[in-house]
Amino acid sequence: MEQQNIVLNVNGIEVIYNHVILVLKGVSLQVPEGGIVAILGGNGAGKTTTLRAISNLLKGERGEVTKGSIELRGERIENLSPADLVQRGVVQVMEGRHCFAHLTIEENLLTGAYTRSISRSQLKENLEKVYHYFPRLKTRRTSQAGYTSGGEQQMCAIGRALMANPEMVLLDEPSMGLAPQIVEEVFEIVKDLNSRENISFLLAEQNTMVALKYADFGYILENGRVVMEGDAEGLRTNED
Repeated sequence: MEQQNIVLNVNGIEVIYNHVILVLKGVSLQVPEGGIVAILGGNGAGKTTTLRAISNLLKGERGEVTKGSIELRGERIENLSPADLVQRGVVQVMEGRHCFAHLTIEENLLTGAYTRSISRSQLKENLEKVYHYFPRLKTRRTSQAGYTSGGEQQMCAIGRALMANPEMVLLDEPSMGLAPQIVEEVFEIVKDLNSRENISFLLAEQNTMVALKYADFGYILENGRVVMEGDAEGLRTNED
C-alpha cells in the first residue's frame, strides 16, 4: 500500500477467547486516510473478531488481544474503552443492524450524537446531513425502527454512526440479509460519504464481488490469518 497517511495500523495481532481459543493468528492490516478497505472471507474466518479487536468490543465476548499492537494515528489504542474510541472518531456499525426497535428512526439517529456536546442547531444540521445521504430515512423518520425494512435499518445504523461525526467507520457485514439492489444502494452511499466527507471505512464482508467493486484495497482472511492482500482491482481479477 503506497505511503498515504495511515490512520489505522493493526500489527500482528493475536486474539484469544476464554483464555484458550486462538481466533486471530497474527493479523496485520492498514487503513489509509480516506480509504475504503475490505476484510474478506467466509464465515468464521475472523472478520468480526478483527473489527471488535480494533473497536475494543472483545471484552464483552470474553476475548482479548494477547499479542501485537493496534495504532490509531500512531497512538496505541488496545487499552482504550469503546467510548474513548468514539471520542477519537472511530465508530463501529455492528453486524445485524442493531437499531433500538421501539424508537423511531429519528430518535435512533439522535442517539448517535449522544456523546457530543453540540448545540441544537448543530444537531439539526447533522440530522439534515444524514437525511441528505439517506433520503429514504427522511421519509420514514417517524416510523418505529422495528417496523422498517432490513435495508432501512442498515441505513439507520450507518446514519447513527455518522451522527457521532466519525473519521473512520468499521462496518460489519453491511450486505447481510439484504436484497442485491439494496446492497448496491448502501455501498453507493458509503462510497459517496468516503469521497465527500473523507470518512475512512474498514468493512468486513462475505460478499466479495460487491465489496471489491467499492473498496480500494482488500485483505482476505482464512482461519484467522491474512492469506492474501492487494488492491481491489488486482484481487477482483485474481482466479483464487
